[in-house]
Amino acid sequence: MCMIMDSVRSTSSVLPVEILELIFNHLERRELIPVLASNSTFHNAVSRAVYRNISETSSVKALKLIKTLASNATYSRHVRSIDLDFANNLITANILRLLNRALQQLKSLTTLILDFSQTDNAADVAWIFQGCSFSLTTFTSSMRCDRSLAKFLAMQPKITELCLRGFNKEYDFALEPKALPNLEHFRTVLSYPSIIGEVLRGRPVESVSMSLYPGDVCTSLDTLLLSATAIKRLTVMSFESDPPVALLPLIADRLPHLEAFHLVVLMTHYTHEILLEIGSSLAQFKALKYITFMAPGLPASFNDEKSVAEAWSKACPTLQTIILPKGLVWFQRDENWACLKDSED
Repeated sequence: MCMIMDSVRSTSSVLPVEILELIFNHLERRELIPVLASNSTFHNAVSRAVYRNISETSSVKALKLIKTLASNATYSRHVRSIDLDFANNLITANILRLLNRALQQLKSLTTLILDFSQTDNAADVAWIFQGCSFSLTTFTSSMRCDRSLAKFLAMQPKITELCLRGFNKEYDFALEPKALPNLEHFRTVLSYPSIIGEVLRGRPVESVSMSLYPGDVCTSLDTLLLSATAIKRLTVMSFESDPPVALLPLIADRLPHLEAFHLVVLMTHYTHEILLEIGSSLAQFKALKYITFMAPGLPASFNDEKSVAEAWSKACPTLQTIILPKGLVWFQRDENWACLKDSED
């Protein structure tokens, strides 16, 4: 035991905290916890590694965590990224107040992910950001889009990536014109077109992930024209029952210079014939390099997918990479289309 302690003292006296921290970064969180109690030098280095990036999907553990962060400035100052998931539990007012105190302590926070239950998302919970001084670059939440959230976002000028993934009704959500001046990437799942438009309008967003629903397809796609810069990357999850061959021209009309397009179709089954037909719609894209198409349907053969890749490339010569429902990544090699698999399953 004495030899072990002497070794610990020797190591901690020779190696600076920064080197110890790099070493500890290679350990799992569960392996680091016991080291916290070894000695003061190790405790300092390990606490940095343990608390820098935190992700808790268990509500019980998340509650213990925010209690610690709310009361211990030594640990909270190390936090750069935190992901808290309360989606499967109802949150009391006392827990929200505790969360507010914890967030106030996270002065170096740059990435924040917060998920609440549908019941809690129906209420105004964005007040938990009152008194917070952190400056985020990434923010993800399921909370509703309302006046309180808009006020918070207006105080975060460094955000480059924003994800609003909750089910949003028509609340009073109006962003200040100067809010989110550096926003580049926006993702949403269940937002109304009005909310998407509010986020994109006048901001340099070049990457968007969105869902399309029957009756709102054209209105939602029109919001893409509100960005201050050309949209280069688009991901769409379509709940529309019309075939994708009807959707692609609508997108190409608005974003002819799109470079990357990822389409997930949920309500329409694909066939080999439908995939070939899509090729004609791709001709309208002038700079498309990467495309992914996923949809339910009978698995296509290797040769069928290759023929689709060749047809799409002929219609859209700028294509460099194609991913089809079989999951194979097709790319050009020696003027031919190939993938990492060269035989049938």
